[in-house]
Amino acid sequence: MEAQKPNPNQPAKANAKTNSGSNVSGIKNAFLVILACFVVAVLLFIFWFGHESHFEEGHPIDLWGTIYKGGFIVPILQTLFLTVIVLSVERWIAISSAKGKGSIEKFVAGVKKCLAANNIQGAKDLCKNQRGSVAAVVAAALVSYEEMDKNTILTKEQKIANLQKTVEEATALEMPALQQNLPIVATLTTLGTLVGLLGTVMGMIKSFQALAASGAPDSTELSTVSPRHLSIPHSVSQQVLSQLSLTTSTPTRSTISPTQSTRSASLSCRHSLQLTNSPITDILIKV
Repeated sequence: MEAQKPNPNQPAKANAKTNSGSNVSGIKNAFLVILACFVVAVLLFIFWFGHESHFEEGHPIDLWGTIYKGGFIVPILQTLFLTVIVLSVERWIAISSAKGKGSIEKFVAGVKKCLAANNIQGAKDLCKNQRGSVAAVVAAALVSYEEMDKNTILTKEQKIANLQKTVEEATALEMPALQQNLPIVATLTTLGTLVGLLGTVMGMIKSFQALAASGAPDSTELSTVSPRHLSIPHSVSQQVLSQLSLTTSTPTRSTISPTQSTRSASLSCRHSLQLTNSPITDILIKV
């Protein structure tokens, strides 16, 4: 019969069965957090920001009433803000629990001391007392090390490869629990910035609509005025030219300085422009 070849993956698989879960606790379903934050945001928007004590004759008198005037964008922004805060606190608690109960430095020093004394069981007991992600990875490595120490078939290189694979598998088992909900926090942060920009644009549109309703010039019409609408009426141009011809004519005996001539011409032009009722005259007079 042919001798059975040693399979270096068997200890790692057996060890993986012993570590079936992560030691890091946290919120598994972030959708429930988002839903709860949305309900809280809507209740705040209706019963606090929209309370009648923040308004006087329909106009806001404080910051809360002003925020209420923002419309339906406000509850959405509040939902994103509250969700990011809750998940951030949850991740902080979860990552803190990954360290374990005691100090990491003391734990590592105790494990090294036990291994130096060839006390593997004592190192395992330290991992059970410490808990956390670091202790779970070290415990998995100790179990694999104990199996490799008793194995007389595998070579030294195969034993080292099995130990490395065990550590990698234990680390990969802990990483999803450590990184849980972090992509959701990053997505909600980016989405909150975009929703805030959308609210700003909607506020600008409402402002222009209010200006148009109050009788102010329409910004759209002002931005699309063609040069032909800025032409000076024929009667105004004739009056301006006649005044210029009178003021620039050659004097007989009195000496008129160029400054006085220019000033009199400017005054004559303004006087002629004021005779008309065209809107363009007001612009030219201001200029």
